[in-house]
Amino acid sequence: MQTAIACTLMRGGTSKGPFFLARDLPAERGVRDAVLLAAMGSPDKRQIDGVGGADPLTSKVAVVGPASRPDADVDYLFLQVVVDEPRVDDSQNCGNMLAGVGPFAIEQGLVAATGAVTDVRIHMVNTSTLAVAHVRTPGGVVDYDGEARIDGVPGTAAPIPIDFLDVAGSSCGALLPTGKVRDVIDGVAVTLIDNGMPVVILNVADFGITGQESPEAIEANAELCRRVESIRLQAGRMMNLGDVTNKTVPKMSLVCAPAHGGAIGTRTFIPRRVHKAIGVLGAVSVATAAVLEGSVAHEVARVSAEGAVRLLEVEHPTGFFTVEMEVEGSGAGLAIRRSALLRTARKLMAGQVFVPARIWGGA
Repeated sequence: MQTAIACTLMRGGTSKGPFFLARDLPAERGVRDAVLLAAMGSPDKRQIDGVGGADPLTSKVAVVGPASRPDADVDYLFLQVVVDEPRVDDSQNCGNMLAGVGPFAIEQGLVAATGAVTDVRIHMVNTSTLAVAHVRTPGGVVDYDGEARIDGVPGTAAPIPIDFLDVAGSSCGALLPTGKVRDVIDGVAVTLIDNGMPVVILNVADFGITGQESPEAIEANAELCRRVESIRLQAGRMMNLGDVTNKTVPKMSLVCAPAHGGAIGTRTFIPRRVHKAIGVLGAVSVATAAVLEGSVAHEVARVSAEGAVRLLEVEHPTGFFTVEMEVEGSGAGLAIRRSALLRTARKLMAGQVFVPARIWGGA
């Protein structure tokens, strides 16, 4: 016997995974996690017995339901299903999967289309913060086709601009959790920052690489990976995240001078694999560090020092990620008034995913 659970498989930005209505999953966390592990096929490096894609970027889940706060339209809980461990992590947001939340909410009847563009106010449950996704809805129907192109995804699709309204310090309690622009861990200068995603910024020069290496080449450097993980474990406590041994935060971003005309180059651990691009909110935190005078990122970045609104191209292994920020002040007094970016999404399949009835018998 198997239990059928309604879901929609969606690509959100450069990630992919099933989207569920909260009411269709078990309310008890332990049972819910067991259901999702079975649905995705974890733990198994191929996820052969589930719908996971055998990669952290394709082993993600979005759970969407009615808003639990008055200034939002829907709640969005992001869950990272670890590929090769029996673990589901809820310690971070995912700004890529976020791109699919607005279209999904509209198509599921949680939000009514309001015209050519429908604004969906999304409560990101993981960090209790708010984002607004602007979804094309001509004739009251979600439009997935359009001219927007994002690196890491072939072809074009309808643009989904997303504004982040209050993400600074959302996980760590402050934009700069230690109150400093620069700290030192294991003899390495670091910038610990949280503008929607806790990130540790490191200079590639301190690890003997150029920053243009492939993700595979960096992962193969065992000594580099050991050093990065040692710093991550110490940074976790300094960033008010506690013991991060089994958490997916903070992310570790090695930065360098841009090589392709952008503002800054990156190679990012998520946290132990190297991202083939860069996460949405991770890019926002890196871009914030790039405009922060005295930070590890600022010393290698090429950014304009003028204007309240900054447009930064963050380079990553497969292209660029554009972040728009409205800033005020400088140094440790820097305030982020708004962060915005462009993503796309596409519905891939709608139906049911099956899990053994011995794990859950259904609602």
